Amino acid sequence: MTIGERTQLKINTDRLMHSIDELGAIGAYHDAEANVMGVHRLALSPEDAEGRRLVKRWFENAGLTVSVDAIGNIYANRTGLDSKLAPVMSGSHIDSVPTGGRFDGALGVLGALEVVRTLNDLDITTRRPITIAAFTDEEGCRFGTDMLGSAVATGRIALDDAYGLTDADGKTVKQELEAIGFLGAEPVGKRTPHAFVECHVEQGPALIHEGIDIGVVTGVQGISWHKLIITGTSAHAGATPMGFRKDAGLAAARINCRLHEMCTGSKYGSEMRATMGVIHPEPCMINVIPGRITATVDLRNPDDNAMHNAEQDLDDYLQHITKELGVQIESRQTARTPAIIFDESVQIAIETAAKTHELSHRRILAGAGHDAQEWSAVCKTAMIFVPGLNDGISHNPRELSTPRQCADGINTLLSVITRLADEGE
Repeated sequence: MTIGERTQLKINTDRLMHSIDELGAIGAYHDAEANVMGVHRLALSPEDAEGRRLVKRWFENAGLTVSVDAIGNIYANRTGLDSKLAPVMSGSHIDSVPTGGRFDGALGVLGALEVVRTLNDLDITTRRPITIAAFTDEEGCRFGTDMLGSAVATGRIALDDAYGLTDADGKTVKQELEAIGFLGAEPVGKRTPHAFVECHVEQGPALIHEGIDIGVVTGVQGISWHKLIITGTSAHAGATPMGFRKDAGLAAARINCRLHEMCTGSKYGSEMRATMGVIHPEPCMINVIPGRITATVDLRNPDDNAMHNAEQDLDDYLQHITKELGVQIESRQTARTPAIIFDESVQIAIETAAKTHELSHRRILAGAGHDAQEWSAVCKTAMIFVPGLNDGISHNPRELSTPRQCADGINTLLSVITRLADEGE
């Protein structure tokens, strides 16, 4: 079979969707608000461990050699005709946010597995080896730092620093890796792929609204996460005059409004986004002025200079609020990733594959963080986006991509992987 013929291969869609459904049953729960089944599979939780064991077994059943590194990343290796050549890597993550869907991350891992299963079915061996990866804690919602496993694997975060991160109960990453049996023996930082390609749901409305089959991802915007602890004074809501208050809740509200203002003007560009996703008051009682607020700030911008200016604006405003309202604010940056531009040659390979499968496509910037952005520091990298129904909603139980949409993405991935894996030096 020629390389050209290989790029026209197609996966077994039913097998892919069955795998997505079976993994999605682990950590499944009924979301009363959306009246659909969602996924609660936090990183390094018992549910994550169960999902990992299932995926690891599928890898082994596909004839792959599986290893786990010191941060819990799972690698499954398929031999090539020339074992001296660096492999083509593809994958994503299987951990979810607390109220997630079945496709975020899982499509990338199980789609790469389906690529290998298809090659196995046809008895095709590529020139280069192929590696599937399932990375630890991409979401960051438990230990406060997103893309944790891939960031450690590629050197952005030191292993000991990652081990020391704690969740809300004070449990460390290293403790939880040991608890679930995924504190691996393989050293981190030893893998240098020839290329990395990740397929993922878009997590936004652009592709579905435009009727586009495939997104060719050009890069990822910068992300800056902060944890705020706002300390005022708890007091009686009825007996304390407004002028005598040190209201942590008011300070949080003012900051949230400021974030919105930062995104509505042109000062930081039209793509500036900011979110206060956590606002936790204490003592959280209807008749008590909040004396303490724990909050988070999520800043996103595709321009690193604009992001830096926005961060400085936030810091200046926090100082202003402390003086105006008489509260104290402790601000700590918990994650920071720069804007990333993906490799042009891999983007062209994706576009070529989409054309081969007669799929409409366009280039698109990723608004969310992804494991691929970490691997772009190590090898040539790009991503494939799949549209989703319900305005492409993600991090939500209503997240949904159809079998056709998933197959379009993974057929494209199959073509790209086979092309890259047949490249020479």
